[in-house]
Amino acid sequence: MKFKILLITLFLYSCNTYNGSNYIKNKKNNIYHSRGFALIYNETDYSNKIISRKLDNAKFQIAHRKLGYNKSLAITNPSNNKSLELKVTKKAKYPNFFNIVITEEVSNKLNLDKDFPYVEVRETVKNRSFVAKKAEMYSEEKKVFDKAPVASVKISNISKNKLSNVKKLKKKRSFYILIGEFYSKQSANSLKNILIKKNIKKDLLIVKNLGKNRYELSSGPYRSINTLKNDHFKLNKYGFEDLDIKQK
Repeated sequence: MKFKILLITLFLYSCNTYNGSNYIKNKKNNIYHSRGFALIYNETDYSNKIISRKLDNAKFQIAHRKLGYNKSLAITNPSNNKSLELKVTKKAKYPNFFNIVITEEVSNKLNLDKDFPYVEVRETVKNRSFVAKKAEMYSEEKKVFDKAPVASVKISNISKNKLSNVKKLKKKRSFYILIGEFYSKQSANSLKNILIKKNIKKDLLIVKNLGKNRYELSSGPYRSINTLKNDHFKLNKYGFEDLDIKQK
């Protein structure tokens, strides 16, 4: 995790109010799991070096930045619960905004919305078949960071409401960037105030009470993928990496 400028800023602004141990890191069995947007492969992106490895759009192929060759992943379209289990074809570099690279063949099989190619990606273990279902959001034992304000953050549940009309679905779609979960509201608000000073719009930053000693900081709603991408890049710049995105 690269903490970059934000870690220093967080310390300077909030050393009297922020307790690093208030940040909750969520992991479950070290199995990779994320929700966000897929980058649908095209030759132009490869030529422009947006993606570092070449794929074949006529085949069921996927690339990942962290998981190496032959790792088995289940890719699911939450809108229709269609799922494919595929092995990573290549390890590749691509923008952090995307959680996986897929070919057009994969996109078509999952019936993804090309404007909002939102997917759930989960590593499969021991070649067991993947069944799309609601993910367990938080481990029973929460591991606390003593130093870092930000680490990998997990996602909230995806709305199960299904709309038959695709145009109506597009109009109602909204997305949120999950920034982190904290044990105290004061800690969440401290980070929120710092992000406002870093030009993240105040109206988009939300602190939500999830229960006893659980406060979530998120940014949204976003109804434009470009606006969402811009804020995602801003957060990456200040040291937030592996941010998940939830859909409502």
